[in-house]
Amino acid sequence: MGGFFGTISKSSCINDLFYGTDYNSHLGTRRGGMATYDKNEKRFNRSIHNLESSYFRGKFEPDLPKFKGNAGIGIISDTDAQPSLVKSKLDEFALVTVACINNLEELVEELLQKNKTFSEFSSGTVNPTELVATLISEGKTFVEGIENVYNKIQGSCSMLILCKDGLIAARDKLGRTPVILAKKDGAYAVSSEPCGFPNLGFDVIKNLGPGEIVKITADG
Repeated sequence: MGGFFGTISKSSCINDLFYGTDYNSHLGTRRGGMATYDKNEKRFNRSIHNLESSYFRGKFEPDLPKFKGNAGIGIISDTDAQPSLVKSKLDEFALVTVACINNLEELVEELLQKNKTFSEFSSGTVNPTELVATLISEGKTFVEGIENVYNKIQGSCSMLILCKDGLIAARDKLGRTPVILAKKDGAYAVSSEPCGFPNLGFDVIKNLGPGEIVKITADG
């Protein structure tokens, strides 16, 4: 199990990202991660921590000064270390997933036969989020890549993608994981758990449907 949170704003998003991700802490206990994109420095920043012996806030509060930017994604996970940072023909992006991939080993073998490589391992196997990133990168666009994930995996996968020009949220085709979109003045947020929205001043505007894909900027 796990939960993710992403936000994009006309100003700094760091506080909303930090607290929004923390509100998903009841959905996972093993790993936590955050990534932001800083348009001024044209770079992604990422931190991943083990949460098995501590809480999200205690592990990530010291990291906050290094995060800059108006867009970011965060994850609390019971499985793999995330977010994944990827550079592909689609450009650089960061990715978080909440997924149950029943044919993981078969897909890994298929991709290895295509000369793909994997660098991250979780519990002795390929990191599922890295696998999803590889499947996305096979597409000519992000939408085509996400639909490739939907078509290839047996199970379910919801995801948030942090691009240089916005966020992409996609709900698994079976509708297993909720993905909720919210807004406030000058900012949007998307999460698999709505409980943090009122405390951060966001109002829910939409529940994504099964298989729905949305791109979000600070303007809409």
